Amino acid sequence: MFYKKNTREYINLIDGVKFISLVNGNKTHMTEFRLEKGSTIPLHSHPQEQTGYLVSGRLKFTVSNETIEAQPGDAWNLDSDIEHGVEVLEDSLVIEIFSPPREDYLQHFNFD
Repeated sequence: MFYKKNTREYINLIDGVKFISLVNGNKTHMTEFRLEKGSTIPLHSHPQEQTGYLVSGRLKFTVSNETIEAQPGDAWNLDSDIEHGVEVLEDSLVIEIFSPPREDYLQHFNFD
């Protein structure tokens, strides 16, 4: 599967957080998130392993009661079912890969 830029619309996940599903396979799912300064992704967990890369901006993660500030070029991997949340300190662009794919995200897109 190939993703051609500008073939899909971003989906508003929560206030200040929008995403697009780029590509997915049987075992992985790549997404792009655009996060607005001041927005917050509340503490949550999910069964997918999550690997991310901060392209631009600045984020403050809370992961299992630890706080970590991420800057451009930083990357992370969160095991499945780990509670985590994010405070967006600057407008940010993030690429994340989920394994297995997040069906709750994929349902928003037509991949024909």
